[in-house]
Amino acid sequence: MKGDLFSSAHVVQPAVEPGMSVENAKCIRYAVNGEMYARQGAMVAYRGSLKFERKGQGVGGMLKRAVTGEGLPLMAVRGQGEAWFAHEAQNCFIVEVEPGDRFTVNGRNVLCFEASLSYDIRTVKGSGIAGGGLFNSVFSGQGRLGLVCEGNPLVIPVSAQSPVYVDTDAAVGWTAHLETSLHRSQSIGSMLRGGSGEAVQLMLQGEGFVVVRPSELTPQKAQQH
Repeated sequence: MKGDLFSSAHVVQPAVEPGMSVENAKCIRYAVNGEMYARQGAMVAYRGSLKFERKGQGVGGMLKRAVTGEGLPLMAVRGQGEAWFAHEAQNCFIVEVEPGDRFTVNGRNVLCFEASLSYDIRTVKGSGIAGGGLFNSVFSGQGRLGLVCEGNPLVIPVSAQSPVYVDTDAAVGWTAHLETSLHRSQSIGSMLRGGSGEAVQLMLQGEGFVVVRPSELTPQKAQQH
């Protein structure tokens, strides 16, 4: 069999080390030796002796997901082998979480992560009920976290002198020590006249980074996620 499809750019090579790696721009490979976690339905191929089991979020997590429509539906992957994960051909990235770090990320952007990481579903501080259900997953511990993003993300530095305002549908995640609150950029008069479509943003201030997707979430995409 010949052709560009079978070139080295597409043919998978053997894994050189256990754990998570970027296979290509749209897919993450995980060489499993024990246990790891991924979003349900994200596995596109695997080889070896692996089992996939749905992982519960606990009563608190399930309640938050029922109330907000957000959450992180997970499956545990156990055994020995290799698995490939992807989601809607979105771009894939890896974040290395180190001891003492905390990374807050929107559940819809989580693809897979190592079992050494712990996570909790929390309300985004300052969002309240008016935030449209701003519940994110907070990761801590030590290990790798695989993310997906529709397009190439923007990583914007945040400083005490320069807070950053992000559309609530475009925020992928942010680092620890950033304070969040809702910011209204429109006057009441402008909103009554129909507004600009940019009425409320998430304000982040402190020292760190915020990751932003280069597009807003449309109602159709919101239903799919």
